[in-house]
Amino acid sequence: MTPTIAVMMLAAYLSGSICSAILVSRIFRLPDPRTHGSGNPGATNVLRLGGAFPAILVLVFDVLKGTIPVWGSYFLGIEAFYLGMIAICACLGHIYPLFFGFKGGKAVATAFGSMMPIGLDLAGLLISTWMMLVGATGYSSLAAIVTVSLAPIFTWFIKPLYTIPVSMLSLLIILRHKDNIIRLWRGDESKVWHKGRKKTKKESDPGSE
Repeated sequence: MTPTIAVMMLAAYLSGSICSAILVSRIFRLPDPRTHGSGNPGATNVLRLGGAFPAILVLVFDVLKGTIPVWGSYFLGIEAFYLGMIAICACLGHIYPLFFGFKGGKAVATAFGSMMPIGLDLAGLLISTWMMLVGATGYSSLAAIVTVSLAPIFTWFIKPLYTIPVSMLSLLIILRHKDNIIRLWRGDESKVWHKGRKKTKKESDPGSE
């Protein structure tokens, strides 16, 4: 590992540690997403607590947290395996944010942003898969789990070189959703449009983000 790779991994983690859900919620004077709704600081929970516009801001910022460090590393000539490690660092920053007590979200949007530099065709497949699944089932978590599970397969057909890094990233996101998988199996998971039910952090986490 070169010093450049180490610096980019650190930069990716620090970028991921900026929790946009908390910052946007403060700007719009919304409840703290860590203690209201699902208790998960991400775009889906902000959607429940504050509506579409704040949620879109959170989503865009979380995507960019993954895209910028990975794309920058690509232009620095860093090889595919380490691009995957940099993407994972960005997601780990979102999951365990240095600036917010190491308590973050599921990193779905950040993982998606990390995959975007592979190509717009992959981005289109991921977006369309997620949207179709949410539309068909209403479960953000299920859509995220299935989409990231398919991401390595999509990557294999588009740019096989990046299949292993994408597989590592997908595994991290699936493991992060282990509680959602249990709730889906039990039938306890709430749907994404069930907004307005402001639960405390001790109650179940209905969403992916």
